[in-house]
Amino acid sequence: MGLRTFLTDAWSWLNYKPVMSGSDGRPHRALAPAVQATWLPDEAVRRLAAYKLLAAYDNNQAGELASLAGNDAAGERREFGDASAFVDTTLAHLLGKSQQIIVPGAEHAKDEDATPEAIAAAAVQQRLREWAEAELLPLRMQAAERKAVLLGDGLYLLAWDPEKQRVRLKTYDPGFYFPVLEDDADPGDYPRRVHLAWEIPEDPKRGLKQRLRRITYELGPIQPADESSGISSSEVRTASVPQAGDSYDVALGRLQRTYPWAPDRPSATTCYLTDAEWVISDLRHGQELDDLPLDKARFRTRADGVILDRLDLRLDFIPLVHISNTIADGEHFGQSTLAKVMQALDELAETDTDSARASSTTGAPIIGLAGARPEVDRVSGRPKPLTIEPGTVFALGDGGRMDVLDTSHQLAELRARVEEIRDRAAVNARLPAVSLGTVDPSDVPSGYALQLSLGPLDSLVDAMRLARAHKYALLLKMVQRIHQAGRADGWPQSAVLPARLVFGPHTPTDRSAILEEVVKGVTAGVLALETGIRMLQDAGYPIDDAREEVVRITERRMISEAEPGEKRVSPAPPRPRSPASSPS
Repeated sequence: MGLRTFLTDAWSWLNYKPVMSGSDGRPHRALAPAVQATWLPDEAVRRLAAYKLLAAYDNNQAGELASLAGNDAAGERREFGDASAFVDTTLAHLLGKSQQIIVPGAEHAKDEDATPEAIAAAAVQQRLREWAEAELLPLRMQAAERKAVLLGDGLYLLAWDPEKQRVRLKTYDPGFYFPVLEDDADPGDYPRRVHLAWEIPEDPKRGLKQRLRRITYELGPIQPADESSGISSSEVRTASVPQAGDSYDVALGRLQRTYPWAPDRPSATTCYLTDAEWVISDLRHGQELDDLPLDKARFRTRADGVILDRLDLRLDFIPLVHISNTIADGEHFGQSTLAKVMQALDELAETDTDSARASSTTGAPIIGLAGARPEVDRVSGRPKPLTIEPGTVFALGDGGRMDVLDTSHQLAELRARVEEIRDRAAVNARLPAVSLGTVDPSDVPSGYALQLSLGPLDSLVDAMRLARAHKYALLLKMVQRIHQAGRADGWPQSAVLPARLVFGPHTPTDRSAILEEVVKGVTAGVLALETGIRMLQDAGYPIDDAREEVVRITERRMISEAEPGEKRVSPAPPRPRSPASSPS
């Protein structure tokens, strides 16, 4: 009967766009010419097209993109950055005012009876915070998380730097991310093979053709290596000499390795890195990314001369962390914050365009004259066009009149329509008007009413942070393990400690009200002083250490309560005790 196929997937909210579903079911070439590449997996075509379309909305280029797809009228479309404002507002509330690395148990390291576990947790927490400062973690989070909020996905890459003696953190565009997912795998499972791939344009000046670069991380069994080189490569893959630190399990018939983070559990798995390039013209049709011919590849070389062909990283995990903007629900990839409001953004842009056209006729109205004698051009004999300027006087004959086309009423209606659409888009995106800064603070009746209006935003931020909680815990675990694999100074060669990333408050806090609440609670004895200090920390007061603040407050209270002439001895602040020290 010629019925169209009804397609439902993670990007079906873009089906209403003609550029997303052409006659052959593939996106229009104007949307993203690169998606027609033969090496691209079929399941990645719609995802990359969606990324390109979302980036166009973020950069106020949706009209330009529609023009390239054949919509000539879209070239006059007005786009005033509403999509970008939604993304930036969501990102700001997601990250909060601060991000802090916490290792559970580290807060007890300064107790008088601190345990060795608490002292070790404090040491790891300090090292992780120093690493985050050196690697500009907040700045890189801004870059990766904005991609995740806008496109639905973000990507971190971790690698050991022998010169700097620390783990380097890098962010990648999710359009370069191609995981090899099993058909029956859970969407939350970690893939065992991941590609990072992109095309490199040709360079006629250097005589370089268009190329495809592919970086592959793959988990596999530990392979023997050449005893002289100590590295794993395709030339020595069949050798029988184990690498340094490996052993052969006769019972299981395989090589195994004991990693520093699992000293009691030998593993037979390691991660291999391959970095190679192919000339696009050498690839035949049907050769997709996962099965490119290795005989036509040119492998890259590391700075120390090692060929990056199945290089053994001596890790039992892939050092990539994929950030999903939404909680996985049958899909490996996340969904953009703009997904549910795309049509509202289109309607908003069209209304802004109509408003701009109406404002032109309101500012420079159309005037009709009757009974006026226009000046005649002596050369052509035709009447000259009338020019209306301030101070212009027209001589009208009997019965003459001047009519002005007034479009101010239509302009007012269009402006009201713009506000209506913007408010509806904000509601559907769960971004209240107060969070977008479009509400006058004097219009809010009370703080309780403000808190109620922020309810949808609270649920949005909670869901987004829940989707990321285990990913950042995994990233911090990888940071510890790679430091151990690199034998970095100060990092213990033992099981890693769990660490998590805590985001700051995402809504404005009434600090004076919280201070008054703490004072009343502590004075009445219903709140402990330590609890009150933590409440002040959460409110944003500059308190670095809660326990040291309690000691200072206690000392000053004892001095103020001392009788005149009486000398009080202030208690010394507790000192951390190392595991090797003996009790006095």
